[in-house]
Amino acid sequence: MTLTTDPTVAARGSVKAPRGYLVVGRAVAVPMRRASVLAFAGLLVLLLTAAVATLTWGRLGLDPADLPAALLGDAQGKDRFVFNRLRGPRLTVAIGVGAALGLSGALFQSVTRNPLGSPDVIGLSAGAGAGAAICALMFPGTVPVALGALIGAVTAMALVYVSTGTGFRNPARLVIAGIGVAAMGGALTQYVVYALERDKASVLTAYVNGSLTARSWSDATTIWLVLLAVAPLTALISRRLDIGEMGDDISEGLGAEPKKAKTLAVVLAIALSAAAVSVSGPIAFIALTAPQIARRLTRGSGPHLLLSALTGGLLLVAADLCAQQLPLFDDLPVGIYTMAIGGAYLGHLLIREWRRGVL
Repeated sequence: MTLTTDPTVAARGSVKAPRGYLVVGRAVAVPMRRASVLAFAGLLVLLLTAAVATLTWGRLGLDPADLPAALLGDAQGKDRFVFNRLRGPRLTVAIGVGAALGLSGALFQSVTRNPLGSPDVIGLSAGAGAGAAICALMFPGTVPVALGALIGAVTAMALVYVSTGTGFRNPARLVIAGIGVAAMGGALTQYVVYALERDKASVLTAYVNGSLTARSWSDATTIWLVLLAVAPLTALISRRLDIGEMGDDISEGLGAEPKKAKTLAVVLAIALSAAAVSVSGPIAFIALTAPQIARRLTRGSGPHLLLSALTGGLLLVAADLCAQQLPLFDDLPVGIYTMAIGGAYLGHLLIREWRRGVL
């Protein structure tokens, strides 16, 4: 493993690694530009700060002096209960789900070359919501809501795959088909809720909006196992996605195999999003916003996969901290806060582009 500054070092075959890339063997070249390193360090510090606040703030928060013992598994009494049942699993799931969504969004946006590309846009979240609604209201107690959401997400992606006629290889068709599937998923959810009694539909409120309440270590294990399995594969294609931003013809000439890279990227993004949905419900805007923030922090090209994952984890932990500590609302799903964060950020971008005369 080397941090190369020599452009003659090859990352894959005849494709040469540019300056400032961390090269692992002949298959992996990870960007290590100075701006990226500084952004990574800053985001990591903010994430650790938010994590400590999650564990220590509030009426049931741990004493900061007792935090090391809790992390080492030596907590006793109330601290043991709070860490193992309330705060610890919730924090671990929040970081994992946020990272999965941020990474998924970065993959989608790289493949579609569209800053609005995300699992939300192509129908995955709507499919998950429809699956959750059907299982919770039509088959209560028979099929777990989380499993229903996962089935709905996979079904939605299967419909997108079939309806494009080219699988996941054509970005334009992918987005158009995804919008159609998202509309159908939303309509199905509303129909199921409307057709049944409203008091029964209340059980869906938190899940459809995304929630981290009552998460367990098994939920944390699920999302982190998927992350650990998918992350190395995203590292393997990161260089190809970076080259792909120069266009299919150029990347094909450089041996990046853009069609295969795009298909694999979409499959990995779907796996990440489906895993996140299965443990927390469809949390909006993290996948859309995190890659944009990562890109603007470095002001560089490329998918910024690692920074997008870290940014997604930070955003979701911060949103969940608000959900737990703000006194105005009790038990408000974290997805409501992520919608507010995403809406505010997109509004900021619109105002900025309008002032620059772009819009």
